[in-house]
Amino acid sequence: MRFPHDPIPLEGVALPLPTRIALIGNHLPRQCGIATFTADLSDAIASEYPDLGLFVIPVNDPDSAYQYPARVRLEITQEDESSYERAGDFLNFNGNDLVCLQHEYGIYGGAAGRYILTLLRRLKMPLVTTLHTVLREPDREQREVLDEIVFLSDRIIVMSEYAAGLLRDVYDVPAEKIDMIPHGVPDLPFSDPNYFKDLFGTEGKQVLLTFGLLSPNKGIENVIRALPRILEENKDVVYVVCGVTHPHVLRSEGERYRSGLQRLAEDLGVSSHVVFHNRFVNPEELFEHVGSADIYITPYRQEAQVVSGTLAIALGAGKAVISTPYWHAKELLAGDRGILVPFDNHEAIAGAVIGLLHDGAIRHAMRKRAYLYSRGTTWQKTAQAYIACFQRARIGRMLRPRPALSDLFAAKAMDLLPEFNSGHLQTMTDDTGILQHAIFTLPNYSEGYTTDDNARALIVTMRLNNSPLTSCEDYVALSRRYLAFLWLAFNEKSGRFRNFLSYGREWLEDVGSEDSHGRSLWALGSVLASTGDTGLRLAAGRLFEAASAIALSFTSPRAWAFSILGMQGYLEKFPGDRYVQSYRNELANRLLTIYEATRSKEWLWFEKTLAYSNARLSQALILAGDSSDNQRMVEAGLESLRWLLAEQHRGDEATFVPIGSRGFAFAAGMKARFDQQPIEACGTVSSCLLAYGITQQQQWLDEARSAFRWFLGENDLQIALYDPITGGCRDGLHPDRVNENQGAESTLSFLMALLDMQNFEITSSTHTHLEMSVPR
Repeated sequence: MRFPHDPIPLEGVALPLPTRIALIGNHLPRQCGIATFTADLSDAIASEYPDLGLFVIPVNDPDSAYQYPARVRLEITQEDESSYERAGDFLNFNGNDLVCLQHEYGIYGGAAGRYILTLLRRLKMPLVTTLHTVLREPDREQREVLDEIVFLSDRIIVMSEYAAGLLRDVYDVPAEKIDMIPHGVPDLPFSDPNYFKDLFGTEGKQVLLTFGLLSPNKGIENVIRALPRILEENKDVVYVVCGVTHPHVLRSEGERYRSGLQRLAEDLGVSSHVVFHNRFVNPEELFEHVGSADIYITPYRQEAQVVSGTLAIALGAGKAVISTPYWHAKELLAGDRGILVPFDNHEAIAGAVIGLLHDGAIRHAMRKRAYLYSRGTTWQKTAQAYIACFQRARIGRMLRPRPALSDLFAAKAMDLLPEFNSGHLQTMTDDTGILQHAIFTLPNYSEGYTTDDNARALIVTMRLNNSPLTSCEDYVALSRRYLAFLWLAFNEKSGRFRNFLSYGREWLEDVGSEDSHGRSLWALGSVLASTGDTGLRLAAGRLFEAASAIALSFTSPRAWAFSILGMQGYLEKFPGDRYVQSYRNELANRLLTIYEATRSKEWLWFEKTLAYSNARLSQALILAGDSSDNQRMVEAGLESLRWLLAEQHRGDEATFVPIGSRGFAFAAGMKARFDQQPIEACGTVSSCLLAYGITQQQQWLDEARSAFRWFLGENDLQIALYDPITGGCRDGLHPDRVNENQGAESTLSFLMALLDMQNFEITSSTHTHLEMSVPR
């Protein structure tokens, strides 16, 4: 399986800064290069972007425990696969914008470090992976692990052009997915080595330095073998080896390698010129050690190294460098920024050292070239480059979303309509009305109530009262409560509904939005069209009479549409009311007028913007036209709805993709894909079922089903928004995850769409066999 990697056009796209980032990788005080890199990167990002939330999840090697800094939130046990699973769940739960993985095969558990895949497969947010090793000839398990990491990652960071080339040529990674960000270096001054030498008792000496974790592949023995010849020409040379033995080597071999180096120095008679600092130095000590060096040497024995942090730091300090030609060294030391010598050739090392020590002008020029080159790789610049990469990953996920693997292959019930569950509707309703927002599945009292949501709730409960599958006295009681809220919201002085009510029952405005007034009329019309309850009918009729005429003063097309839906409900009960007929016709003609004025060959819509509740505009025009025998209105409504559906598929006929609320869509601009809201799917279901009822064309029924399946998980992220346990609906889709809050608008949107589908299925069951069927 491959996700598409065509270039994503980012021109003119605002790249959002992440607000919460998690880094996965080792961290100090664990002693390894990845731990140092992760700590330095975290420090740099935190310093450059202090308002950004950042934490680290490190991996603990076997039988180890560390006193981590406060930045570390959760620890992974290297060989415990279940701890990777828990870490993945933790990351999803904490609502992170992005995860940045530091990858090296040896730090993760399982064959070739494959346990990290258990974590990555669960992630819902964008993933950026930094590869510290890229092998030219991986074995089968290494290739499988890296292939899947690349597949799961939104972007890949490497620290050398050679590594980028290997990814393209060996691993078939698209070039546009790769970011080359050099290893960061401290922003150190260009200083005289003699300034630091007294700290280590090397004043008056010419210092050669190698630092880092010791292991047999470092080739330090070749520098020691070169010392006798070097000392023949330069009696005051001292070779400093700074660093502890690599923990993995120490665990398997002890100090055998270090002891062998010390014996070699003694056998060659140079032990007084070799100094071992057997400790893992902190950053300040490291800078002092590097500062004291006249020449820095990396005598590594293998070419297959795509990054060397120690070499990068030496260049950043402006050191004269001698190195063997491993991949990263050939790249960094090009342009006479250092000297390359053959692998395992101590004579070549000796010649290079002698030449540099004898010619101070050449050595100084080399230092200057190295220092100037590294100014673009300071940790500050590295942090900026990482954040830019993170921004590209996030906007890429917005423009081309994809599900987490765990969601992609999760079982989804698409072929049956869910049974109606009013549990969350009841939970969100108190003795005042339905509360506006939720904290996950709990009512959020601090946000209070809205007339918008109580109008929606009244529409839903009126349909419940008339459904053979759901009718019961409890829903009549709820209808009374929501209708009473509308009466409370109505301001007789202004003739308008207020919208926002605090939990303490204080109105937060004198006049609500035109949309909330239109929705209230829609709810009142729903009562009049369907209730047999005299009290409900009289209360709704009186309020409708007081609130309907003022809709003619509205300028919002959506308020017109909602009002038309309510007026049509009223006219189903009182079809001869010429006043309400005239109101409906006036508002419908306004919709038709703006549609015909705005419509173009490429943009068949009422406005130059696609915003929210889009399908309701088409639905109102179709309904008004059909009820008044105005074929021109019906055709315009169907044409606009057909065009809207095409826009909502984004080229994928199988998946419904509503216009996103994070920017909406404009006739001359990009269309926001996120955040996707349940209210759009609900409106599309209703509108398409209406269009099918009028035309009997199968495409409208197919589109209604497609929009409804969006709730059940047939969407960009393959995640169900409907929660069959609570009966609630999650608040929407973000680019990388679902909004877990189950607020009133989303829950009522789902219930309204479900009732529409159930009602259609009941009325059509004797005529056709449907793909979705109501559970019996």
